[in-house]
Amino acid sequence: MQDGKNLILAIVLCLLVVVGWSYLGEKMGWAPKPAPAPVEQTQQQAAPQADAQAEQQRKLAEPLPVFKESAGRDMTVSTPLYTAKIYTGGGILRSFELNKFRTSVDENSPRVNLINATTSAMAPLGLLVNGQPSWSTGLWSCEEEGDITVAAGEKRTLRLVGMVGDLRVIRDITFDASTYAITETVAVTPTGTNAASVRLGYTVGADASNAHGGQYDAMRVGWDDNGSLQEETSAEKLATGVMASGTIYWGGAMSTYFLNGMLPGDPNGVTFKGVLQNNVYRAAMELQPQTVAAGSEITTKTTYWFGPKDRTMMGQVSEELAKSVDLGMFSLIAKGLLWILNFFYGFVHNWGVAIIMLTIVIKVIFWPLTAKSYSSMEQMKRLAPMMQQIREKHKGDKEATNKEVMALYKTYGVNPASGCIPILIQMPVFFGLYQALLTSIELRHAPLLPTLPFTDITWLADLSSKDPLYITPIVMGLTMFIQQRLSPPATDARQQKIMMLLPVIFTFLFLAFPSGLVVYWLVNNVISIGQQWWMMHKMKGPHKNSKNPPKTQSRSGQKNKAGSTAEKKAASA
Repeated sequence: MQDGKNLILAIVLCLLVVVGWSYLGEKMGWAPKPAPAPVEQTQQQAAPQADAQAEQQRKLAEPLPVFKESAGRDMTVSTPLYTAKIYTGGGILRSFELNKFRTSVDENSPRVNLINATTSAMAPLGLLVNGQPSWSTGLWSCEEEGDITVAAGEKRTLRLVGMVGDLRVIRDITFDASTYAITETVAVTPTGTNAASVRLGYTVGADASNAHGGQYDAMRVGWDDNGSLQEETSAEKLATGVMASGTIYWGGAMSTYFLNGMLPGDPNGVTFKGVLQNNVYRAAMELQPQTVAAGSEITTKTTYWFGPKDRTMMGQVSEELAKSVDLGMFSLIAKGLLWILNFFYGFVHNWGVAIIMLTIVIKVIFWPLTAKSYSSMEQMKRLAPMMQQIREKHKGDKEATNKEVMALYKTYGVNPASGCIPILIQMPVFFGLYQALLTSIELRHAPLLPTLPFTDITWLADLSSKDPLYITPIVMGLTMFIQQRLSPPATDARQQKIMMLLPVIFTFLFLAFPSGLVVYWLVNNVISIGQQWWMMHKMKGPHKNSKNPPKTQSRSGQKNKAGSTAEKKAASA
């Protein structure tokens, strides 16, 4: 028992000695210092953590600048390209006039205003914070006292500071004199001591006054979903809204020639919404939510585009944005044709003349194919009487008729599809040029002949709109009729009637076409008529090819039986 007490007493005394010695050593400076770690290792491990903790403590200890709400006012932002009015109480656009575009061909007509009073009521350029409209739920201030003028080659930034709930929001909106793109950086900081979840969104809009109307220039909502252009023009569908989520490169409200759009800095995880509300085509983008620690801030970047759908200028901002100009499935061909069109315009300074020159170049390039097509049609024309005799002989027996007709083709070396193949090869070029002329901003208000010759009557003053006098579509229809007369007639009577109706049908279709497209088809038809006439004149005279059928046919060939070959028929001829 005594030994146990002695053991306990010894342990307590040892602890007292160790603890007491350490305490006295620290007080008197006797205690040995631990061996220092390598300096570089200590700095690498401790510095980042210490800096982060110090910065966090500094932000928590340092209060945010005192927010002072200021009365909102309309501020004018002037650049060489546009004149905008923005309301400082939240950053809503009041108007956005384009300096280089007018509403009509009259040089005294008003400038195109992409944001009018109707659209402004729907808060374009508005910032959504956690789904709430910051322009109406927040308090805002602006340090800029006057208007902003951005001279050529310069950039200017407008800063708006707001309190939206317990979040401090800073909008830095930058205007660049060289582009229609407007960039914005949004910084959000919680004012409390707790972390906050932040989901930012952006809005744009435009009403139908931005479009001419009709199927060739309709107002719509558009967006790029993972590299694919999507559009919705239906008022019925837009009344309930459209939505897309995923990789959204841009979205907005647009016509054929103008776009009010937005491009998120990070396209991943973006939700796009489009709706027709109060006659305004509205578009909104919401980003993924982010958690912001107390004393910290998050920043996001976004780009807006308010201006013409100029592929070159848009491409400098984003290749995806340039795709808002829909060049169709033959976009590669359309881009090449637009390049040639711009090349010619650089010399003649008239888009109508440039279209005519481009049409001539296309016809020259495809001349060999066209000549082959005309040659085939002429051969078919000479075979037509013999084919008619075969059909009369085998009435009601399609199998026998087809068999003898194919033998006839083989005898004279004629391929009935040879006249169609050259046309099919040219169709991608035709469709590419059609789409290029239909969507090109260069043709908007571009004249060919502003007035009817020898009069003051407005005529082809705007190649993007229809011919007001309907002269070009009517003449185009007449050229189609002449082409039909020069081409070999169809052997079937019903087909002949249908072919003769085509010029009438096309004339009515082209009445509403943009006049630039009508000019192209008209010039194309005139050149084609000249080519057909030249080929017919060239083929007249003695037939040098022994396989060419004669102009007259002996009736003795009709006495052959159904199984007779076309060779015997040719011999009897």
